[in-house]
Amino acid sequence: MMMQERKIKIVDTTLRDGEQSPGIVFSAQDKLRIAMALDQAGVDFIEAGVPIMGEEEQEAIKLILAASLQAKVIAWNRACKEDILASIACGCSLVHVSVPVSDLHIRQKMNKSREWVIAQLRESIALAHSFGCTVTVGAEDASRADMEYFLQVAEVAATMGAIHIRYADTVGCLTPFTVEAIFQQLIPRCSLPIEVHMHNDFGLATANTLVALDAGVTLASTTVAGIGERAGNASLDEVVMALHRLYDIHTGVDVRTFKTLSELVMQASQRKNFHYKPVIGDLFSC
Repeated sequence: MMMQERKIKIVDTTLRDGEQSPGIVFSAQDKLRIAMALDQAGVDFIEAGVPIMGEEEQEAIKLILAASLQAKVIAWNRACKEDILASIACGCSLVHVSVPVSDLHIRQKMNKSREWVIAQLRESIALAHSFGCTVTVGAEDASRADMEYFLQVAEVAATMGAIHIRYADTVGCLTPFTVEAIFQQLIPRCSLPIEVHMHNDFGLATANTLVALDAGVTLASTTVAGIGERAGNASLDEVVMALHRLYDIHTGVDVRTFKTLSELVMQASQRKNFHYKPVIGDLFSC
């Protein structure tokens, strides 16, 4: 069991990865309302979107930044100059730089090398820092990557001044047993605090997130109601409620906001919550 004095930070990506759920398109006003509701709920970070996607995305991010939220607002970027400059143009001061770390993605998908990834990461972090930005780094497809290469990327990111690194189970292939083994090895050796970003392809995203946190990870990536690409992501409501009730870890997130928050996201998504959904379903109350 985790100790009560530990601080778990919530990085909510409803507005970025959540919007990748098939059929979901948030308007700029939708994004602003959801960001304000997430801020009221008490999440630590809000991943607001991907500025390089275009004017509507940039408009939404500017609106969110202008709202002066307590939560820190993150812009997601690939490790390339155009992405970083698009985030800077929106006024973002906290940028996430994502790089592939599995050879499947680096060599087969992108036809690049590990050395190329490291060089792009260095250049991107240096560019963001030249504009006074704080940087977080994402390790895409980390669950299928060589652990030593993930640690190398983390070391480079730490040396360049990044504040934490995201370990992404991009295709949702991990199990709780493998998660425990991975993070027991990674945490003592990693140069940066680790954020876990779990996908739900086998219905294990919440369980995998909790096991990683139990192993010592300090940041959890979530989405409202677990929406996201393919089968979705770890659910904000499930992760936080389990931390509060099963682990006696209080994240600072107000579980009483979950019903209203989920209703807001479902309305913007033109969807309805599953009747039996844990925590926010019709048969449950926080």
